[in-house]
Amino acid sequence: MELGLQGKIALVCGASKGLGYACAEHLAREGAQVVIVARNQETLDLAAAKLAAVSPGGAAAIIAVAVDIATAEGRSKALAAVDKLAGATNRGPDILVNNAGGPPIGDFRDWDRDIWLKAIDANMLTPIELIKSSVDQMIARGWGRIINITSGSVKAPRYDLGLSNGARSGLTGFVAGVARNIAKSGVTINNLLPGSFETDRLLSGFAASAKLTGETAEQVRVQRMQETPAGRFGNPDEFGATCAFLCSKHAGFINGQNILMDGGAYPGVF
Repeated sequence: MELGLQGKIALVCGASKGLGYACAEHLAREGAQVVIVARNQETLDLAAAKLAAVSPGGAAAIIAVAVDIATAEGRSKALAAVDKLAGATNRGPDILVNNAGGPPIGDFRDWDRDIWLKAIDANMLTPIELIKSSVDQMIARGWGRIINITSGSVKAPRYDLGLSNGARSGLTGFVAGVARNIAKSGVTINNLLPGSFETDRLLSGFAASAKLTGETAEQVRVQRMQETPAGRFGNPDEFGATCAFLCSKHAGFINGQNILMDGGAYPGVF
């Protein structure tokens, strides 16, 4: 299926590895020009080299920006890289993929105000700021795609993910209103809610959960896999392909949705 993404300019956050990288890879394969953002320069450079190898445009179509996207300076540098690819000022991306590492897991009794504000800033306010910086240019062009990578915990909250539950649910509520307000413009905003995918983040989460439960990390891993009807963890490639489809010309009638990818783990009907 041809997705109609050739020449589109995408800004993908948290794209040095994991689900963010998978999204960037599928967009690059489809001919999109991609700005990838993460904090670690070395990891980001490795990711950029891999993207260049699969992109029809090669290295010229990929820019890596090592910044903290949760800061105003970081967002400014990321958007400047988009302008560099476009050869225009204040153009903004055609595709925005918001993604940030989840806040730490734990017991809410241990979280002070500063910890809460850091989680809200990274997982709610930063995506909102990037949407605000990009959406009007998309509307002016009559086309745009915004994908927010949130979490399956938005739909099925877990006790130890309280920071993520709160911050990402706030973003979800915000998006619900904005997506419908701009629906006639040709710009869509959707949320992708990952369950358990085989990433470094998942593996580190097992160790953290084990400390809370008194189990071993391996016991937590086995239990989590057993809780998934699919009998396995997700492959990031599956997630990236879904992201690329939602960004495609075929997905213009999908808007304001929370698309859960959890192997059937969510027990509800709606």
